[in-house]
Amino acid sequence: MGRELVILSPVERRDTLLHVIRGARRRLTFSLFRCDDRKVLDALGEARDRGVLVEALVTPSAKGWEKRLKDLRGLLADLGAEVHRYDGGNAKYHAKYMVADDSTAVVASLNFTQKCFRETCDFLLVSHDPQLISSLRRLFKADCRAAGSPFPRNLSDRLIVGPEQARRRIEALIQGAKRSIHIMDHRIADPDMLALLRDRRKDGVQVEVVDDRELGGLRAHGKMMLIDESVAVLGSLSLSPPSLDNRREVAVIVKQPEVVKRLAQFFEERKALRK
Repeated sequence: MGRELVILSPVERRDTLLHVIRGARRRLTFSLFRCDDRKVLDALGEARDRGVLVEALVTPSAKGWEKRLKDLRGLLADLGAEVHRYDGGNAKYHAKYMVADDSTAVVASLNFTQKCFRETCDFLLVSHDPQLISSLRRLFKADCRAAGSPFPRNLSDRLIVGPEQARRRIEALIQGAKRSIHIMDHRIADPDMLALLRDRRKDGVQVEVVDDRELGGLRAHGKMMLIDESVAVLGSLSLSPPSLDNRREVAVIVKQPEVVKRLAQFFEERKALRK
């Protein structure tokens, strides 16, 4: 599978994304909820100029972005991208991922916006896992089809795709915790999940939640969960009813020790800022 990287710094997140886009030679596939960053858009145009097939799947709606989403679809089409407006059965396409060629996958919690590249607390994972790459491509292809298309089978176990899998998979991870559950999620509000976390605390599991809307000068936006400091989950999925039940979300399970350790350190750093 190769070494995976988690990117936490806002500026490094943009640089990493640009590196992935500029490295594509044949095909670039990605989903968008919001995007207004000129450098990212220019890099996508440059990819088309060198002959890369660029495919974008854009959400049909995002609060306050109705006109801008229409303009974004038009801009991407003008750049030469194949643009798909999500028409599936879920309210919004909130997932944030990108696949370059058959070599690199990016799963993130951030939008490709200037705000997320400057002032938000977010997470971006770069992976070379072939099964993860293949699964994201198949999910993209399925979600480009009309509502009612079958959900792709045999996706990588590392992917948690909402709403079809979200609640069941997250509950199983929480139930399976033996020592600790650490969560960063400023939108945590689902009654059943909150009740389950209370029950796990009664079982003797250490449960800590950082749900602040601002930490260390950065706005909370990313979502992350650590189980027993050996398994991490990060992506667009939050523990809120809309996210668990009504939106296309994508999160990825990470077990690579270096990545999990860095995320555990980050959690402790963010937690310390609350004191």
